[in-house]
Amino acid sequence: MFYLQLRNELWKLFGKKRTYIGFGAFLVVQVLISLLFKLTKASRPMQRLLEGNGYLPEDYISALTIATVMLIPIAGLLLPLYVALIGGDLVAKEAEDGTLRMILARPISRVRLLTTKWLAGVVFSFCLVAALAVFGLVFARLTFPWGGMFVWMPEHGIFSVFNASAGLAHYLAANLMLTSEAVSLMGLAFMFSCFNIKPAAATILALSISFVDYIMFHIPFFSDYQAWFLTYHLQVWQWMFQEDFNWARIMESMSMLAGFNLTFLFVGCTVFQVRDIKS
Repeated sequence: MFYLQLRNELWKLFGKKRTYIGFGAFLVVQVLISLLFKLTKASRPMQRLLEGNGYLPEDYISALTIATVMLIPIAGLLLPLYVALIGGDLVAKEAEDGTLRMILARPISRVRLLTTKWLAGVVFSFCLVAALAVFGLVFARLTFPWGGMFVWMPEHGIFSVFNASAGLAHYLAANLMLTSEAVSLMGLAFMFSCFNIKPAAATILALSISFVDYIMFHIPFFSDYQAWFLTYHLQVWQWMFQEDFNWARIMESMSMLAGFNLTFLFVGCTVFQVRDIKS
């Protein structure tokens, strides 16, 4: 029965047109960025940086490098928007439409209902990140040759160069780890969706908390307290571009994100449990 209920939630989720807004946005943005890199001189700074460090630019200005360059800003700005949009809709939209009362008339606990909806949001988050990874690699490959990968993240002190096989492995590992960010932000919006508020309000609240946390994280005077911010742990996927993984740092953030997600789900279930859906 749990499988059938989850399947039903997935049918409802992927049957809505708004679910595909993020996929379409990723496709358009990545096509535009790939074409701009190909048709302009935007890659010149990367070439100079590689040459200054003793590397041949033609070996590393490749599809993998361009796909990674596109991934970083999209994951930081667009991904939170679209997962929060879906997370904020999962419960609040059905309450707004009046279908939630009909669902709760069936012999199913509220906790079980919310769990299936949350899992549907997790599946959506995985699908959205997979689309981001695949679209980026496909469109970058259409405009740039296959080759080694170069990653430069001065904020984290990362300067890495990989051959094609190692670069692909790091790219896939980073995208797999990126799902932790997508699921966490979806869970935050889902928590607010369980409150007696509109879907748009749940989305805006989740994004507001995320952006405020991001701003405070980047204030230099708070550098001694960075590990206290959600953003610090959401960026764990970027550490997958290091040549040697810092597993202690990665496991720390993953355990913290697991705690955040359980807290979001617990708070959402607690609030929803005492709501009067009939009013």
